[in-house]
Amino acid sequence: MSEVKKPPSPGESGRWTRIVTARPRLSLLLALVVTALAVLAGGGVADRMGSGGWEDPDARSTYAAKVLEREFPGSQPNLLLLVDAGAGAGAGSAPGTAGVDDPAVAAEAERLTAQLASEQGVAGVGSYWRTHLPALRSEDGRQALIAARVLGDEKTRAAVLERIAPRYRGEHGPVRVSLGGPVAVQREVTTTIQEDLLRAEVIALPVTLVLLVIVFGSAVAALLPLGVGIVAILGTNAVLRGLTEFTDVSVFAQNLTTALGLGLAIDYALFIVRRFREELAAGRDPVAAVGATLRTAGRTVLFSALTVAVSLSAMLFFPMYFLRSFAYAGVAVVLLAAAAALILLPAALVLLGERVNSLDLRRLWRLWRRGRAGAAEGAPAADAEAGRGWTRATALVMRRAPVFAVATTAGLLLLGLPFLGVKFGTVDDRQLPQTAPSHLVQQQIRDGFPGSPGAGLTVLAEGAAGPADLGAYRDRLAALPGVRVDGPVSSEARPGYAYFSVVTEGEAVGQRAQDLVGVVRAVDAPFDTSVTGQAAVLVDAQKAIAQKLPAALALVVLATLLLVFLLTGSVLIPVQAVLLNALSLTAMFGAVVWVFQEGNLSGLLSFTSTGDIETTLPVLMFCIAFGLSMDYGVFLISRIKEEYERTGDHEGAVRTGLVRTGGLITAAAVILAVVMVAIGSSRVTNTKMLGLGIALAVLMDALVVRSLLVPAVMKLTGKATWWAPGPLRRLHERFGLSEGESGPGPLSPTPGEKPEPDRIPAGSR
Repeated sequence: MSEVKKPPSPGESGRWTRIVTARPRLSLLLALVVTALAVLAGGGVADRMGSGGWEDPDARSTYAAKVLEREFPGSQPNLLLLVDAGAGAGAGSAPGTAGVDDPAVAAEAERLTAQLASEQGVAGVGSYWRTHLPALRSEDGRQALIAARVLGDEKTRAAVLERIAPRYRGEHGPVRVSLGGPVAVQREVTTTIQEDLLRAEVIALPVTLVLLVIVFGSAVAALLPLGVGIVAILGTNAVLRGLTEFTDVSVFAQNLTTALGLGLAIDYALFIVRRFREELAAGRDPVAAVGATLRTAGRTVLFSALTVAVSLSAMLFFPMYFLRSFAYAGVAVVLLAAAAALILLPAALVLLGERVNSLDLRRLWRLWRRGRAGAAEGAPAADAEAGRGWTRATALVMRRAPVFAVATTAGLLLLGLPFLGVKFGTVDDRQLPQTAPSHLVQQQIRDGFPGSPGAGLTVLAEGAAGPADLGAYRDRLAALPGVRVDGPVSSEARPGYAYFSVVTEGEAVGQRAQDLVGVVRAVDAPFDTSVTGQAAVLVDAQKAIAQKLPAALALVVLATLLLVFLLTGSVLIPVQAVLLNALSLTAMFGAVVWVFQEGNLSGLLSFTSTGDIETTLPVLMFCIAFGLSMDYGVFLISRIKEEYERTGDHEGAVRTGLVRTGGLITAAAVILAVVMVAIGSSRVTNTKMLGLGIALAVLMDALVVRSLLVPAVMKLTGKATWWAPGPLRRLHERFGLSEGESGPGPLSPTPGEKPEPDRIPAGSR
């Protein structure tokens, strides 16, 4: 047996402790100044963000779309004016019965068409009244379309729409005009997300504060995690604002900033503040308590932040700026949350000292309990009861380890079965609530029109020698089964450029349309061809994700294996961490398909099912949920390892580690789930799917995987859990970090728990 180490003096607390505790007031003042600058720098960031980014910018479909916009702006309209003739009456017509061919209606529609064609930034304007195309007239004859192309990138298009929309939306004599098309949908998505994010913050902050008060008891301690979260969120907004100067950033990334800024900051602060309070209770002064906290919980926070950041950075492998934006926001907010928790929070704790326990709002509850159960009853007794509950639950799991391991694994796999039927699609107006104006326009076009501008495929031809080549190619396209070919439309300004429209029955991004993309691309042509359209964009996006996914997964898995090995020195624990984390995500993926693809609970959750899942979302949800699972995994494993190094008792270390962290991990998971559910209250379906899906994954990980599966598996693997071959063991001794390697001796046992013997196992070093 080894002697119990004495608590280190302030002079032995380590270089980092001396740095963060030397001038705590100056540290907090500088943090306040930096935060104020971040508020100024990050102001207006949402207005500079885009709502697209789903396509592969290097794909042929994207190239074709850009050329078509330049050469043939009318080929792919992105702004639709739905002209409703039933809003008024023409000459000799009864109110509400006029059709689109009524002279007064036609005159007003022609005036609107001409006005739209004169707008700066708008090109390719056409209408039913100029072309008389059946696809632009509703089947009942009461509505017709004016189609146009708003030029420029997303920010430019949004600005143009903001400028011209008031001049067209609403009543115009005998007609009523509503705005639709991709530009209107994207703009409404952006504004809806901004409004929903503000509402989510208003919901999440007070609820989180109440939960923190319940966890800590002290109002002072409860405010510290919120402070860390606010610093992380404001700092990340400033980072994103800077990035918008150089690259596209998705407005959806702001949701992740809020969710992880609050969630991870609260996680990190929870563990640091709880450990600091334990060290104070053990008799240490504030500076020594901060030193012990940083050596233990601080190192765990650092490792956790690195694992989460690596998992989120995997999205940088993908070319879509929608995914890359989440990597920008996620990595920034994780690192800023960890920095605030490891720099600002220790400085605040040094200044607060014992006052961290002030304003105990649970005092009335304890007084009531004393009145019922006697003076001996109080907070220690309540904590003891909680500790005994976790002790009993852990003992039951480990006593029936094979049963819990098999049953839990089977249950999680069963919950994930619906994901086997996943279908991938693209984002459209059905992301918005059913009452959103642009969604209403698009739904009326789907229901009442025989065709839709922009639907089907568009084939760009470059280098055509003349009409004969174009005609021969058109004949080959027309010979394909089940398609209608329109064109060619040739460019007057640039000879050799032309395009064809290829239309098939069914959904614009249905399986039939996706299959048609490959068929059209395989048709021989005596010139260069590029295929675009919604189905082509989807096919190219799926291909890009499939090509980059192995590298992204390899980064996540290898980095996780390395970091967990450096933390534990074990070969088996990193493998367990990867497998169990992946298993914890099955319920999330199964629920996403069952609810959002198949439409179950759509009435309760207020969304419109499209029958598919947007292609990038599973990748996004995997990276976020896997990182958060590692967050809790690192917290639990690090405490188990600390106990194992202290006692050498494998099963006792598992029990003690779970008893000491189980309640805290559960509390952190519940708080993060509350934040994600607040995000999931969004009226935009993808944001709803992201928030509710991650909330489910977090709860399943904390309540099922960490509480049941991890102790059961570690019981089955026994002391082999900690094995490593000689070369790797020496590598860990040289480069690895351990929570307890220089820390104080064992903490006081949880009330009601027998202390473990103070011994270090032979060969554990």
